[in-house]
Amino acid sequence: MPFHQYSIIESTLREGEQFSTATFTLAQKLEIAGRLDEFGVEMIEMTSPLASPRSEADLRAVTAAGLKARILTHIRCKKEDALRALDTGVQGIDVVIGTSPRLMQHSHGKSIRQIIDTASEVLSFIREQQPDIILRFSTEDSFRSREVDLYRVYLAIAETGLVNRLGVADTVGVALPTRVYDLVRQLVRLTGLDIEFHGHNDSGCAIANACAALEAGATHIDTTILGIGERNGITPLGGLIARLYTLDKAFVSKYTLTLLPELDAMIARFCHIDIPFNNYITGSSAFIHKAGIHAKAVLADPSTYEALNPDDFGVQREIVIGHRLTGWNAVRHRAHILGLALDDAAIQAVTRRIKEQADDAPLSLVEIDELLHRHALAQPHTP
Repeated sequence: MPFHQYSIIESTLREGEQFSTATFTLAQKLEIAGRLDEFGVEMIEMTSPLASPRSEADLRAVTAAGLKARILTHIRCKKEDALRALDTGVQGIDVVIGTSPRLMQHSHGKSIRQIIDTASEVLSFIREQQPDIILRFSTEDSFRSREVDLYRVYLAIAETGLVNRLGVADTVGVALPTRVYDLVRQLVRLTGLDIEFHGHNDSGCAIANACAALEAGATHIDTTILGIGERNGITPLGGLIARLYTLDKAFVSKYTLTLLPELDAMIARFCHIDIPFNNYITGSSAFIHKAGIHAKAVLADPSTYEALNPDDFGVQREIVIGHRLTGWNAVRHRAHILGLALDDAAIQAVTRRIKEQADDAPLSLVEIDELLHRHALAQPHTP
């Protein structure tokens, strides 16, 4: 079952560096890599050493940090890129080349035959230099490529026996889950190799597409913290975890889930952005319950309106009651927290008062507590 066997290739230090406000220092990269290693990701992908002198130095530093996660770098399909990458001591190299008509025309100018020949030459060169290195070949813009071209390239590369896995990239976020499933399923059947999926989120399908890839037999999924990356980014780490958790908690039990809030907060701080209010797991509204019917059920059994248990992620749920939609069960719960013994009539009176006032403006918790204490003082005491 793919959901039991997948690995995460965490690309915050490669794809994430392409996010508009991401400019990580070496110290920040080491912190990010260290926390991801503690979280338990299997692989960490970093920017090509050819990007800049600092990129190469940082790659060497993280590679030498002694992490459990394997360190990979992502390069163009060129010998000079491969040679520089090999010299850094990384444990894996991810080779990519565009196969869509747009990229063939405007990026590298090669035909499909030339792509196959170039890739075979570069991959063979890498394997000769370091026989045991993890080696991946990926097409870029896979879902705007002609299907016949894709299979021609993938099958030719698979037949060389040089790579550990093949990569499928929804580079501009246009794929639907059904298309991802069909392509990955065919590649698994035809090649028998591990399959990696890299999905952008331009049209909001990154998480769904990643899960479709896993259902079809993919073994590796690319993520970034908070989903940062080029344009709207790629599959977010927290979002993938949330999706798999709702299928079966066992699918994510190998990861230290309580580190997710720290990871998201760290990247938000480094990139000078806010965590979205509706972010998976760590958004400010992720575990807030408001409507009276919801609040009543959640107070009785949180699973009635929660597919995710906040305790498993080190965060807390909240029942908000200072609004016109509040219910008296939530108000009674607040009274219980305060240690106030109010009868049902008093609780219902406070609830009515909250609703009346909240029609003009929501009440703060302090204001609600004052109402509850006032009714507690006014309530006759039984001798």
